[in-house]
Amino acid sequence: MKRAASRSVRRRGISRIDQPSTRTYGWFVRTGFYKRRDGTYVPRYRKFFGDMSHRGKRRALQAAQAYLASVTKLQAAQARLASVTQSTRKRTGRR
Repeated sequence: MKRAASRSVRRRGISRIDQPSTRTYGWFVRTGFYKRRDGTYVPRYRKFFGDMSHRGKRRALQAAQAYLASVTKLQAAQARLASVTQSTRKRTGRR
């Protein structure tokens, strides 16, 4: 019995790389984009999870998802911390 074609799942921040010419197979995680001075946007966090180093496509994807979850949690904590911290401006002369 043939297996039904599975629908591709949208994984925000995770991309699949299959490049036979360089023998590169794995998942690439990019998140936390910021704007440079020249106007281009680049990811703050990026990491590659190879199939061979993680012993398979599925395990590499699981590792990529775990990394993305940890980075997302870190970004949320940093955003909370930034909103709570006091201004570094001098307070002299102010009433």
